[in-house]
Amino acid sequence: MQFIKGGTSVKLRKEFPELEEFLWGDSFWADGYFAETVGSTQEETIRKYIRDQGMPHAASHGL
Repeated sequence: MQFIKGGTSVKLRKEFPELEEFLWGDSFWADGYFAETVGSTQEETIRKYIRDQGMPHAASHGL
């Protein structure tokens, strides 16, 4: 996963340099990743995970 995130970060930074102003620190992607099979995960679980990406420490605060 680190390889995929690193590669896409490099490509996106080159293709869309204007994104630089929206980045936090030196990282393009948030730490970690979520992986689950579609058969056992409800769509809302995935939507909530994506929605919570902008919330620091959301899981540790019960959000």
